[in-house]
Amino acid sequence: MSYDLMAFEIFKAPKDKEEFFKWYDKQSEWEEDHDYDDINVSSEKLQNFYKEMIKTFPPMNGEECPSDEEIENNPELEDYLTDYCIGYDVIYVAFSWDKSDEAYNLMKELCKKYEVGFFDVSGEGDIFY
Repeated sequence: MSYDLMAFEIFKAPKDKEEFFKWYDKQSEWEEDHDYDDINVSSEKLQNFYKEMIKTFPPMNGEECPSDEEIENNPELEDYLTDYCIGYDVIYVAFSWDKSDEAYNLMKELCKKYEVGFFDVSGEGDIFY
């Protein structure tokens, strides 16, 4: 099991909590017509968030995924490999539970910096716009 957080486009997400959860459920059906490893389908804000996020938590799939050689040369890197599911209006991120505090703090900070929303999927369910 993973520790999951989500970044989202603020202007696309409902502000009402009940409506937000319905919207979230629809987003997490993953029915959009694109590859969910492709950051180019997202908004500029989400792309910028992602580009900085992967500096600390590199993706385990896609073009930015570290090579086997990079992981062999830096074994600690494997602990930071993260699963990103990229949609038009959301980036769903699944971390190792061992990195949950670090992931939460960094992701919340970067969401604020890039003016995207933050949803604590695995934790208390906090939503920050």
